[in-house]
Amino acid sequence: MSQADTLKQSVPGVAGRVRSPAAKAVTEIEQQVVEIISDSGEGAQSCGQSLGAIAARMGNGVWTVEIIPAEIRPPARSVAGASGNRIRLGSRRVTNGGDETDLVVALNEQVLLGRVRAGELKPGCTILLESKWRDDTDPRIASSYLQTHEQLVSSGYRVVEVPMERECKTAVADARRGKNMFALGMLCSIYSLDMGMAREQVALTFRKKSREVIDNNVLLLEAGHRWAETNLEFKYRIPAVPSSEAQIVVNGNTALALGVLASGMEVCAMYPITPATSASHYLADVFEKVGGVVHQAEDEIAACAFAIGASYAGKCTVTITSGPGYALKQEAIGLAAMAEIPLVVINVQRGGPSTGQPTKVEQGDLLTTMFGSHGDAPKVVLAASTVEDCFYSVITARKIAETFNMVVVVLSDASLATAQTPFPRPEFKDAWVAPPVDQTPVPSGMRPYDWDAETGLARRIVPGQPGGMHTITGLAHDRDSHVAYDPDINEEGLRARSLKLAALQKTLKPPTVFGDETGDLLLIGWGSTRGTIEEAVERMRAEGRRVSSLHLRFLQPLPPAINDIMAGFDKVMTIETNWSDQPDEAIIDEHNRRYSALAMLLRSRYLVDIDCWTQVRGAPIKPGAICKVIREKLDQ
Repeated sequence: MSQADTLKQSVPGVAGRVRSPAAKAVTEIEQQVVEIISDSGEGAQSCGQSLGAIAARMGNGVWTVEIIPAEIRPPARSVAGASGNRIRLGSRRVTNGGDETDLVVALNEQVLLGRVRAGELKPGCTILLESKWRDDTDPRIASSYLQTHEQLVSSGYRVVEVPMERECKTAVADARRGKNMFALGMLCSIYSLDMGMAREQVALTFRKKSREVIDNNVLLLEAGHRWAETNLEFKYRIPAVPSSEAQIVVNGNTALALGVLASGMEVCAMYPITPATSASHYLADVFEKVGGVVHQAEDEIAACAFAIGASYAGKCTVTITSGPGYALKQEAIGLAAMAEIPLVVINVQRGGPSTGQPTKVEQGDLLTTMFGSHGDAPKVVLAASTVEDCFYSVITARKIAETFNMVVVVLSDASLATAQTPFPRPEFKDAWVAPPVDQTPVPSGMRPYDWDAETGLARRIVPGQPGGMHTITGLAHDRDSHVAYDPDINEEGLRARSLKLAALQKTLKPPTVFGDETGDLLLIGWGSTRGTIEEAVERMRAEGRRVSSLHLRFLQPLPPAINDIMAGFDKVMTIETNWSDQPDEAIIDEHNRRYSALAMLLRSRYLVDIDCWTQVRGAPIKPGAICKVIREKLDQ
């Protein structure tokens, strides 16, 4: 096939007949997965976020997944440098990023190759590809583009070359960074999105810029929409059902920050770390408006120590970090456990070990969160499972921390951190905010650690409280906070701190089963895998498979009745994004296999033969992959 024939085949409406917008048929579809990818700094992530926000306002289900390179500024036009956003649009509520991509907008062919090689594109996927590289003055770039174009077409992809930069220059003088808004306009045309809302979204995105910047980006948006209406032969509409209640569209990190505000916490101490930093960035913008303080310390250890000091003084403080930062905080967290100072720690997990994959998703910190301390340092661990849950989990964590004078760790991860999806706008409740610290005089004879014999709880005493003067120590201590190495006193303190977890567990409700309460297979998950697992269960149940799922929010302590729930199923397995050995490996057998984190916990707690399936590819698990695992497990 000649180059001219290839171009004609791959660019309908450009090399061949051009349809007028009025003659274009609109195809109604249930859902679609879209990607916009580019080099870092070209605004593809902003384009995807804006697309998701517009669709959500129209009433579509939306879930976005940021595509972030591991390097801060990778080389331009590199396969590993793909930066952008993956947006799943649906006619009903969407809970995860879906399976393979249906349509992708790529600003160069090299970033596109990274997605192809990762198996992210559906066979026959439509590719809108920036064509400027075809005639690049550097013969190596032009050759690379032509070769890649030929490979894509021969592989069955529907490639549409788009002269993005050339068209942008017809709208504005400097189109160097405007192609993302041109792409947004094309996508608004392709998916029949409201242009009035799109203009409003552009104005919101660039609200901190000048009027000229906003106007130029609106011109680029309109140019992209106009080009797609005139030159593309396909157009879709995903039916939308506008919500009857007010919605907000934020990512998980913003939801965490909003939870900090809603919980009444007044101090956040942190040190910047990917992918947790944007939560503290949001707080830095708004916290002082409600009397809050964001303290950026010189390192992670100092941030945790600052947070503990603020909590000791009578506040309840949050420190936000990710895996490597959590590792550095562990000794200070042990101090908070020993001194029984309320503290909320948010760990936005990422790939590891060491610096690992800073921008990629992983659930590798569960065991270190629970047990990562020298000595016995009980702490509460709960995991947010949705963007909405990020908000409410922080409120729950603050209340537990102050009620039990404990460290409470909220686990999120890189997937939730950057995922945007709509959820009902929270209506503030006074019950979210803990009551003021009791500063009335301490009754005569009451000791700083007057542990209750049944619950291990003791009244919180803050500095300056009449009758409550005592010295805080991280050493083993008695009820008067005096350093004491007596074996009986040491065990008394260990017992009291441990009983708090048991006391909290008595207040928890059994988790809810998704699906029937009996069947052939029960999947158990935690954290950001919830939406994916439940969609896979729905698909399998539609095929007549007797499968259900259970998602755990509290991981320490575990909620009641898990053993009873598991007893209703022939097989049980966990689905997680942390490592487990595959049983089909030649060297792996029942005696040396390493199980995933939750599977290990459940097997040791309940003495049940729980299997596990994990995937640690730096990307969210897809529902189709879990469906395949379910079929294999049930057919064994």
